[in-house]
Amino acid sequence: MSVQAFVNFNGNCREAVKFYAEAFGVEEPKIMTFGEMPPDADFPLDDYTRELVMYTDLKIFGGIVMFSDALPGRDATIGDNISLVLTGTDEEALTRAFNNLKVGGKVEMDLQETFWSKVYGYLVDKYGVGWQVSLAEEK
Repeated sequence: MSVQAFVNFNGNCREAVKFYAEAFGVEEPKIMTFGEMPPDADFPLDDYTRELVMYTDLKIFGGIVMFSDALPGRDATIGDNISLVLTGTDEEALTRAFNNLKVGGKVEMDLQETFWSKVYGYLVDKYGVGWQVSLAEEK
């Protein structure tokens, strides 16, 4: 398992990632936009939102830092816009960690299947730290 950082921005993620790639001397990454998500009738996207960055990452000094734009109306608050991501292939260990971290905290998205992971969840622990838990495919 590994722990990685996830940083959210308010519409300027693409610009920030380009800056970080240049600052750290790494290749600019592939960017997935919200418009590339599978369509969802319960979650219609306007033209602005379709172009926002849903996901990208940079490998910096051997670690991965992930980035995204916040959805309109769910603006990222600078200082509170970073969460930790727990990734691994042991579903039982990830579920146990999620259940332990949620005690006294607030579950924003309970563990569930998404189009990018068989098991994914997001919570803010009792200390205000955001945690994303994601099951990775075994290689």
